Amino acid sequence: MDTVFLKALVIIFSASAVMVYVLHRLNVPSIVGFLIAGVVIGPYGIGLVKDIHSVEVLAELGVILLLFTIGIEFSTSRLGRMKKAIISGGGSQVLLTIGLSSASAYLLTERVEQSVFIGFLIALSSTAVVLKILSDRGETDTPHGRMMLGILICQDLCVVPLMLLVPILSGEGNSIIEVMLKMGKAALIVGLVLLSSRWIVPSVLHKVVHTRSRELFITTIILLCLGIALLTAEFGLSLALGAFLAGIIISESEYAHQATSDILPFKDSFIGMFFVSTGMLMDIGFFVNNFFKITIAVAIILVLKTTAGLIASLIAGAPSRSAVHAGLGIAQIGEFSFVLAVTGKASGLINDNFYQLFLSSSVVTMMLTPFVLMAAPSLSAWITARHLLAKAGRRRNVSEAEGSPRKKQDHVIIIGFGLNGRNLVRVLKETGIPYVVLEMNSDTVREMKKKGEPIYYGDGTSRELLHKIGLERARLLVIAISDPAATRRTVSIARHENPGIEILVRTRYVSEIDDLKSLGANEVIPEEFETSIEIFSKVLHKYNFPNNIILDMVEKIRSDSYTALRGGGLHKSHLFEKYSWLPDMEIDGYMVTEGSRLVGNTIAGLQVRKKTGSTIIAVRRGSEVHTNPSPDFSIRAGDIILFTGNRDNMNAALTYFVTAR
Repeated sequence: MDTVFLKALVIIFSASAVMVYVLHRLNVPSIVGFLIAGVVIGPYGIGLVKDIHSVEVLAELGVILLLFTIGIEFSTSRLGRMKKAIISGGGSQVLLTIGLSSASAYLLTERVEQSVFIGFLIALSSTAVVLKILSDRGETDTPHGRMMLGILICQDLCVVPLMLLVPILSGEGNSIIEVMLKMGKAALIVGLVLLSSRWIVPSVLHKVVHTRSRELFITTIILLCLGIALLTAEFGLSLALGAFLAGIIISESEYAHQATSDILPFKDSFIGMFFVSTGMLMDIGFFVNNFFKITIAVAIILVLKTTAGLIASLIAGAPSRSAVHAGLGIAQIGEFSFVLAVTGKASGLINDNFYQLFLSSSVVTMMLTPFVLMAAPSLSAWITARHLLAKAGRRRNVSEAEGSPRKKQDHVIIIGFGLNGRNLVRVLKETGIPYVVLEMNSDTVREMKKKGEPIYYGDGTSRELLHKIGLERARLLVIAISDPAATRRTVSIARHENPGIEILVRTRYVSEIDDLKSLGANEVIPEEFETSIEIFSKVLHKYNFPNNIILDMVEKIRSDSYTALRGGGLHKSHLFEKYSWLPDMEIDGYMVTEGSRLVGNTIAGLQVRKKTGSTIIAVRRGSEVHTNPSPDFSIRAGDIILFTGNRDNMNAALTYFVTAR
């Protein structure tokens, strides 16, 4: 047996584990650890792994599985809602980046074809890096997360035409007509794949699930993922885009969540391989000898891509802060640029020296991305609040809030119109409490305005906009958005502008509780702890704890900012031993049939408690339920008698009812 490949895997996983652990202790993201591990053990490092071809295969599989799981989280309807981000944002970003990069490159190369090709390379961002970070931080559904995702989807779609244009730039042939035909074929296959999600795939999965074979289900899911990826690749599309389409197809079925849980362990392992293999491409010797050039190249790439991403996001309708955040998030070079670079090198558009310069710069931008995204909330808030975009942002916020509720008093301001915001609005509407909603999804705002909702487009971190919707006159501010940085800033601004307002915040993160409280929030509700409270309340109820005691415990936990669930602990005296004397009671039922001796008898006449030890607590007659029936209540055929007691007594009661004929 050839163990070379197995040895390579052992080395890769060992180096990755050590590097990720060490950097984790220093609070450095795992992506950086994988990339550094690849640089160290690769052929240009200490050379523990020399043949990286097999590793690249596993890495590509990792990207496929990543895009597949991301696709499962979406659906065709959700993509339809993102069309502005994909078409306007993504299209503008690709064109702007190519234009700016080509113009900059022409100043150095003075060759149009080579400059345009360099623009192609810089235009693409790393789907694997950005989505991994957004998923880990829970920000895929934030305004900036949706914008980044839309731009990345557009970039992946653009890989096909960019690849087809390379031969034209190199002068190797391929007319524009041939390119258009190939692009038409690619569009056709995408359409056919998406259409199959409506009929073929749901039917296949339904039949597979009915076999109740988990092995067959997993095999079918992997087959769909890899098969559709391969099919799209055969028509000139990327494997990753095919996997994304496969995920969207699965998302249309009711089996999406099960598919995600089955694929997830494979995805995380292979994604690590992708980052390791990317690091292996970097030549340390070249990096050291050309450090100054690489530093300048990285700076130019980051500035050009951030600028293009910012402008594109604004064109797509994103608020200023989200536009800056999105621009910073997609400022790195993408994995598909490596594929383009190899093609360009083979076509003579770039030489070996430029190829290594590009690879080194690309890997460095990937390494910097986690740190850039960590700093992005603060940077975007600083830029939009005080500098470049401050005036434009203020003008836009004021114009968006025209017609806002200037006369409302003692109302509730709701930031975010997601599931929590919508549910709160339903309750406020029923109770007649006045409210105003602030939402950053322009499509949602337009839709709900037509229905008469007092909803306005804008960013809750805008001081001017908060005053436009009556912050100084409101009684309560509810923040229900999935953007931790924006949540913190909104709380801080609201508390400063209106010291007396009550601020209620929903957050996904336990770590946010203390920070938000210190910034001025009165109540912080972490989703995971509220779920825990609901679960333990149900459990205690099953153990017959009195409801008032359960409610007291819940109130105590909430009033202490969930300290008991964050490691503070609960006193045992409040728990099981105090109520262990409660009987083990259950409820059972018996339907009275025609001819039963029970018919015509009264509750008192049956003497159920005296003869069996059980107690009748209710009688259901048709749609009516008679609780605690009086002693003279007469039993009829069809009645359902509900009774309680311990299990032995209830068994005796069932026997008594059956034999009473």
